[in-house]
Amino acid sequence: MQYYGSVYRPPSEAYSLIVQVTLGCAHNECTFCSMFKDKSFQIRKEEDVARDLTECRQSYRRVDRIFLADGDALVLKTGRLFRTLDMIKELFPECGRVGIYGSPQDVLRKSVEELVALREHGLGIIYIGAESGSDRVLSNVKKGATRAEIIESVQKIEESGVASSVTFISGLSGRDEWEEHAVSCGTMISEMSPSYVGLLTLMVEPGAPIYEDIAAGRFELLSPLQVVEETRLLLANIEVKRDCVFRSNHASNYISLRGTLPRDKERMLGQLEAAKEDVSRLKDERFRML
Repeated sequence: MQYYGSVYRPPSEAYSLIVQVTLGCAHNECTFCSMFKDKSFQIRKEEDVARDLTECRQSYRRVDRIFLADGDALVLKTGRLFRTLDMIKELFPECGRVGIYGSPQDVLRKSVEELVALREHGLGIIYIGAESGSDRVLSNVKKGATRAEIIESVQKIEESGVASSVTFISGLSGRDEWEEHAVSCGTMISEMSPSYVGLLTLMVEPGAPIYEDIAAGRFELLSPLQVVEETRLLLANIEVKRDCVFRSNHASNYISLRGTLPRDKERMLGQLEAAKEDVSRLKDERFRML
């Protein structure tokens, strides 16, 4: 099994077998992101991926989940994905779910029928970084997609029967536009109704372009209490009509929230209010990490 450069995966894929079908990220311009800076985007040769899968079958008695990396592996042509998924099904019949990162652009280039076919070949979940529901913030961080495009892509995934897991970043707007960021994220989640939502809190490494803006005072990070208030406003603006699993329990978060919307909304709002009154409930900066 061969890995190239730094390898990243969603938190929920912690125990998955990670297989690189692409290297790096095709976009790789988001100002907050330091991932994949050590390599240029490439599509790996199909025979190399097949060899990795074969070697893993020989090494592991049981593989329950597989994650196809790197950054937006859904960029691969549908036929190529079919062949990889079929090989996974043949080699790992016990595998219960295959996941993949996809950009909104990747999804929009595929038809609903293609996504349905990918589900039938074994694709179970697509992870998308929305980051913000505000077009202003999305433009500022050079996301490369608009609010409308992200909503359309998630709705298309859900229509196909594949689960979508959408990530947002608390604090991404800085101190100037945090209310717009919070409200727009909440209404965006309401409109696209994903299966899963993950909320991270902004942490920046030196490799990220926004790091220099923070160091120079051009971008002001939110305080822990401001992050809590932003999260409260975001959550208050989510109105979904079907179950949506909401998680804000990443290592970067100041307070851990776990629930299913809409039924757990008031409980989680209560947790946030309690944290505002008792700051000892908030994670110390020393223990936050990406």
